[in-house]
Amino acid sequence: MSKKRKKKNVNFERIVRGLGEVAAYGQGDLDPASYRAHVPEAVDVTAIRKALKLTQEAFAERFGFSVGAVRDWEQGRRRPEASARILLKVIEKHPEVIEDVLRDAA
Repeated sequence: MSKKRKKKNVNFERIVRGLGEVAAYGQGDLDPASYRAHVPEAVDVTAIRKALKLTQEAFAERFGFSVGAVRDWEQGRRRPEASARILLKVIEKHPEVIEDVLRDAA
């Protein structure tokens, strides 16, 4: 079997296993404590910020980042830490949730 075909089989098996875990979790058969988060390796901060139509300053202020960190991430001088990458992915999908949580924290 070729390496490319073998890799496709491995990926397919991971997908099938993941779908099985989703089904088991949905049916209450999977212990939530056994779930392992998958932190994204990279996050496109610029795309997330631009999709929200915010300047770097407004994005930083709204979500609790320093302007310097946002600039460094966007210019590739620094990579967001794992916790920041997770937060950025939530902002990408559901910015209103983070805004709501931060509004209540004030």
